Amino acid sequence: MTAFLEAFWHGEGIGDGGDLEEALQAYVSVKPEDGDWEAACAEEGAEPRIERFSSFDAYLDNEDPLETIAVSASMISEALVQQLP
Repeated sequence: MTAFLEAFWHGEGIGDGGDLEEALQAYVSVKPEDGDWEAACAEEGAEPRIERFSSFDAYLDNEDPLETIAVSASMISEALVQQLP
């Protein structure tokens, strides 16, 4: 089985992935209109994070995450730049 990661924004799951880069790309769905990730991440309640589970089944079974990764504006920006063709 492979790890499962879920990305969160303002306490809501916004996407997932099998690795960190894939999970970070989920933030494209909440990209600020002005592209200012620093300001967006600093908004009250934004608290971008990724929770890592041992597998998708562990996630479905509501197991606690193995770790929680705090996500920075630069992490999001770098991941989204890599996503561009």
